[in-house]
Amino acid sequence: MAAADGLQFPEFADAASLLAANPDATTISIEEPADGTKSQRGRPQEPGREEDDELLGTDDSDKTELLAGQKKSAPFWTFEYYQTFFDVDTYQVLDRIKGSVFPVPGRNFVRLYIRSNPDLYGPFWICTTLVFAIAVSGNLSNFFIHLGKPTYHYVPEFRKVSIAATTIFAYAWLVPLALWGFLMWRNSKVMNIVSYSFLEIVCVYGYSLFVYIPTAILWIIPQKVVRWVLVMFSLCLSGSVLVMTFWPAVRDDNRRIALATVGAIILLHALLSVGCLAYFFDAPEVDFPAPIVPAHNGTTLIKAQ
Repeated sequence: MAAADGLQFPEFADAASLLAANPDATTISIEEPADGTKSQRGRPQEPGREEDDELLGTDDSDKTELLAGQKKSAPFWTFEYYQTFFDVDTYQVLDRIKGSVFPVPGRNFVRLYIRSNPDLYGPFWICTTLVFAIAVSGNLSNFFIHLGKPTYHYVPEFRKVSIAATTIFAYAWLVPLALWGFLMWRNSKVMNIVSYSFLEIVCVYGYSLFVYIPTAILWIIPQKVVRWVLVMFSLCLSGSVLVMTFWPAVRDDNRRIALATVGAIILLHALLSVGCLAYFFDAPEVDFPAPIVPAHNGTTLIKAQ
């Protein structure tokens, strides 16, 4: 017992003596906060609280998403970096094509279709298809115009493919680049201007060109009136998509600058459509020389047309 008394701590002895002297005293245990915390964690949450946490997220989930986003990012010189620009399914592409062909007044094309997942898959294949549609239809149109003329010999013009590719892809990349730079510059001047990323602008221009694919095929019809009606109809459809998309981005700017910007967008779009029609389909008539037929007596005769 003496050894046991020697091992007793003075603090515990004082506490025991005080408790014996005053039995009604209130004691506090250092384990109570931990128990309180456990009981608080063990209580059922209020209805709908879990749904709010899932929607709003927690600090741990935010850190997890941030780390996941950092792990998914790749350098721009790798294939994985550009693979994200083509990460789109068929239904999204078809939905965006429908939105470009049937624009709805008051609906922003970027916010409705593009902003959630901008892509380059649709614009690339639309531009590629348009290049071959214009080149092939231009050759067929030239063939049908001169069909039946005895002096005409059809020769396919493969140079139209390279000319069409240079024109379409230059328009689909350089014009959005210039417009993006202009909007960034005006955004530094006027703070409340709506800003679009370069990829979003490329998407808008790429999908707005889809309506010219069936138009280029119908341009084979050798009637100038029909061709100009088609080009005006296509210009109104695709131009309305551009106007409804970029007007909200410049309407808070200076009135003259806003109108000049929209006017330049429409003018460049009209130059593209009219230029393709005039160069590839409305080529000037060429008078082919009459073939020279050698006579049997050594003289040459010119075959009458």
